[in-house]
Amino acid sequence: MMELDPAETFRQEAAELLDSLEVALLDLSQTPQDRELIDTAFRALHTIKGSGAMFGFEQVAAFTHDFETAFDLIRKGEIEANRDIVSVALAAKDYIRALIEDPDSTDAIIGDAILDDLRRFVSVPEAPGVAGGDAPLPAASTRQAGWRIGIAFEPDILRNGTNPLALLDDLRALGPCEIIGNLDNVPELDALDPETCLVSWDVTLASDCTIDAIEDVFMFVRDEMKLTITPIAAASAESGQQDAPQAEIAIPAPLLAATPSRPAPAPEPVAEKIELSRRSEEKTSTVRVQAERLDELMDRVGELVIAQARLSQLAHSGTDVAIKAIAEEIERLASGLRDSTMGVRMVPMGTLFGRFRRLVHDLSRDLAKPVEFVTAGEDTELDKTMIERLADPLVHLIRNAIDHGIEHPEQRADTPKEATGRIELAARYVGAQVLVTVTDDGAGLDAARIRAKAEEQGLLQPGAAMSDQDIYQFLFHPGFSTAKTISTLSGRGVGMDVVKRTIESLRGSIELSTRPGQGTTVTLRLPLTLAIIEGLLTRVGDGRYIIPLSAVEECVELTAADDARARGRNFLSVRGDLVPFLRLRDLFDAQGEPDQHQKIIITSKGDTRVGLVVDQIIGSHQTVIKSLSKLHADVTMFSGATILGDGSAALILDVAQLVTLGQAKAESEKEAA
Repeated sequence: MMELDPAETFRQEAAELLDSLEVALLDLSQTPQDRELIDTAFRALHTIKGSGAMFGFEQVAAFTHDFETAFDLIRKGEIEANRDIVSVALAAKDYIRALIEDPDSTDAIIGDAILDDLRRFVSVPEAPGVAGGDAPLPAASTRQAGWRIGIAFEPDILRNGTNPLALLDDLRALGPCEIIGNLDNVPELDALDPETCLVSWDVTLASDCTIDAIEDVFMFVRDEMKLTITPIAAASAESGQQDAPQAEIAIPAPLLAATPSRPAPAPEPVAEKIELSRRSEEKTSTVRVQAERLDELMDRVGELVIAQARLSQLAHSGTDVAIKAIAEEIERLASGLRDSTMGVRMVPMGTLFGRFRRLVHDLSRDLAKPVEFVTAGEDTELDKTMIERLADPLVHLIRNAIDHGIEHPEQRADTPKEATGRIELAARYVGAQVLVTVTDDGAGLDAARIRAKAEEQGLLQPGAAMSDQDIYQFLFHPGFSTAKTISTLSGRGVGMDVVKRTIESLRGSIELSTRPGQGTTVTLRLPLTLAIIEGLLTRVGDGRYIIPLSAVEECVELTAADDARARGRNFLSVRGDLVPFLRLRDLFDAQGEPDQHQKIIITSKGDTRVGLVVDQIIGSHQTVIKSLSKLHADVTMFSGATILGDGSAALILDVAQLVTLGQAKAESEKEAA
């Protein structure tokens, strides 16, 4: 059995905490008064510091401690968060990530500079009339708030590696404490188990800290203890005492009192007690699983689906009713297992969208363009492999939208638009596809400028007739850029062509729409998963082919009259629209005579429709996608292969490539006519 590496576990958990910290800081730049965001950021820092020290990441713990100390002034309300503080805090977060991932390559000088900047921004100004020296003492009437804390751990807490005394030491760091041990449940020495914790504690804490600060001390053991916290002011009021504890509380030298435990106090009214036990809250249990294991599980499920298809075919070719019943039951179970496994691989788009907030924040600052970043459809789920490969294309699209789309403030001032630009990243389901859109409210695409650049690079003959939509496609040509100068963001023409290649490798498509002066929308159409798809099984000659069902609009029959009229001009009238079609027999050089009643499958890519002529439509098919070998890398008409129930192979058609081919043939036929 493979043992878990504690350091790697810390890195994974720290990565999640750093992501949470980044989100809180970015939100804080918009709403600096939000106490919940401030507490969230502080808790993330506190947890990273404690865990770092626990797992031996001393540099991380030391740097985070200084970061936490400076940020604590914001938490206490002594200063207000602003964009400068957030920018430095984000740089500090990046430095912590570098210390965790590759501590040997980090420069301590950079860390010191970041902390110096942070201290400078969060420094508390001197009060008027105070030229130096010690700060004035608070008035004698000022009372310090306090808490009574009840602590009872589960008996197995010691076996799990937790040291209760260390936690009590952390509690003492919050302020003066009186800690009394309750030994009522401790048996005689002969019956004592040294690995069982039977001691509970009553703590009186004289501090103005918040409840969250106390809870943070026990963050890692909250499920293994009962923790109650009661304000001293509320308890004292019942007995007619003052509303605050005395300024000094006797603190015993040893952490555990040597004297017998004192009697338990009388129960306090429920209304006055703050019970922090979270047993009533609903919790979702999660298990961290390596991605490779999910991929292996998906492969095994795919093989099971193939085997089940073979079993079903054999069962239906015979007459044994019992075998048919078993085959149907296995088909039901395999279908449920397939759906469950695919569900495990599905990841919300929000996990991807959150990465780009920092990108927009930094680009907005570097380009001096105020930009509002809006997301929608974060709950839309997509296969984890798709999510991972979609990150880079979206980075290019968002950078282009801010750099080329959003105007500078002085240019927007001459328009009715608001001074702050807007980038919207959204996702939604459309049938068996997911549509991801990147929309800006900038100047839109300039067709004349794109055309001039295409003519300059020899991609287009001067004066050639071409629609604006076709001109926009030059943006996806390798090496094409409309930037006048090369900068760190643009000018080399290696962005949009990479986006297009990546999206097409995911069996998706990319579309552009623009309104001059109002903005541009880039739409990515993606399948839900790359592992198993619903396909339409067809026959062309002796070969069988799979067409992804998500790309199929309808099926019509190619009559002998339509076939005769179409000779030389492969167009079909579908409800008044002329649709070009491709004869797959000719394309695949199929042998033999075509069937008498051929079928045309109308497929689409965006607004473009192309028909595919096949001999027979066999039916729907659960298609387990197998990648083609490197020897077939230049075969663009097929996106993969699958195994049929009889053990033979069927190629999966790449509809996007076929639609492009059909459109090109239609254009050439028009020119010839």
